[in-house]
Amino acid sequence: MHNPPRRDTALPPPSPRIAELAGQCLDNIDGLIGEWLEMVRPVRTTYAERVPDAQFRDTAWHAFELLLRTVAQLPVPPHIAGVSQRVGEDRARQGVPLDSLLQAARLDFRVVWAALVRRADPVDMADLVESAYHVWEAVEGHVTGIMTAYQRTVLEMGRRAEDERRMWFTRLLESEGRNPTVVRDAGLALGFAATGRFLCAASSAAADPGLRRAAVTLRAAGAPVQHQMVGGDAVLVVQLGKHTTRACVLDHLGDTPCGVAPQATGLAAVPRTTVLAMATAQVLPPDAAAPRLLEDSWLDVLAHQAGDFARDLALDVLGGLDDPDVTGAEADRLLETVRTHLSGSGSIAETAAALYCHRNTIQHRFARFHELTGRDVRRPADAALVAVALRAR
Repeated sequence: MHNPPRRDTALPPPSPRIAELAGQCLDNIDGLIGEWLEMVRPVRTTYAERVPDAQFRDTAWHAFELLLRTVAQLPVPPHIAGVSQRVGEDRARQGVPLDSLLQAARLDFRVVWAALVRRADPVDMADLVESAYHVWEAVEGHVTGIMTAYQRTVLEMGRRAEDERRMWFTRLLESEGRNPTVVRDAGLALGFAATGRFLCAASSAAADPGLRRAAVTLRAAGAPVQHQMVGGDAVLVVQLGKHTTRACVLDHLGDTPCGVAPQATGLAAVPRTTVLAMATAQVLPPDAAAPRLLEDSWLDVLAHQAGDFARDLALDVLGGLDDPDVTGAEADRLLETVRTHLSGSGSIAETAAALYCHRNTIQHRFARFHELTGRDVRRPADAALVAVALRAR
C-alpha cells in the first residue's frame, strides 16, 4: 500500500473534517467522472479519436480515486498510485498533445473542490478554505507525475525511432543498394523517396558537430535527412528538393571540413555515394576549413585508396629523383616545377610565369625530370601517372 507523502511543516495540517468529506466522495466517483467529462469535452476534441472511451473513463476513475484518497489521507493501493505514470506513458504513445493532457488533468481540481463544497456544512467552510492547498497539492502531484512520465516516454520513443533509423541506414549501406526490398523499406523508415536525388557529406568524428548543425537546420526546414556515424566517420545524407539544392546544403555546411560526393539519383545509389564521400573526407588536408568536393580530390582519393600500391607507385615513378648524383635542392626544384605545371593549364608559358623563370628553363627541367624518371610530363599519359605518384609520395 502507498501512503501519502509528508507535507511541508510550514503549512497547517489538513482539517480532519476535509479528510472525512473526501472519504465520503469516494462513494460517488461515477458522478465526479460525469462532471469532469463535460468539462473536458472541449479539450478532448483534439485527441478524442486517439484514446478509446473505455480507457479514458478507466484512467479517470483511478485518477479521482488517487486524489480523493490522498486528500482523505487514506492508503493508496499500488495500482491506483501508478495512474499518473500510466496516463503520461499511454498518452505520449497515443500522440496526445501534452498541453491538452495537462489542461484536462488540472480540471480535476474544480471537480473535487466542487464535490467537497457540496458535502460541506456551512460551519465547515472555514476549514475547507484553509485546506484548499491540500486539494491543489494532490492535483499538482498527479499532474507532475503525468508530465514527467510523458516527457520520459517521448524521449524513449525518440531514441527508439532514431535507433531504428540508424539500423535501416546501416542495412541500406550493407546491401550496397542491390536489394530492392531493403531499399524500399529503408526509404520508408528514413523518410526518403526511392527515386529522389541525394547529396552525401562525410567528416571525421572531430568535425561531426558541423554536420550535426547542418542536419538540424535542414531537418527543421523540412528536408529528409539522415545523420549518423559510419565506422569512424560522420555521415550526412540529404534528399534534395525544390528548396533544398546542392548549393543550399553546401551553404549550411559552412566552414565544416568534410568530403562531399557527387549528387546521387535514386536511394539505391546512396550506399555508393556514401563510400565516395567518406573517401573524400579521409584525404582532407590537415588545415581544411570548408567542404571539399570529390571532383577536386580524385587524385588524392586514388592515391589513398591504392594502399600499399601507392608507395610502390611513388617509388617506381619518382624513384629516380633519389639517385645519389641528384642533390636534394635539385630534386625539390624539379618536383616544384612539375607540381606547378600539373596544377595549372598545362601551358609551359604559364608555368614559367608562376615560377618566375624563362620558358627554356622550364623545358630544361622537364628534360632533366624525364632523364631521371623516364616520365615526360608533357605527354598526357605520363602527366596523369606522375600526378597520382606525387599524391602518393
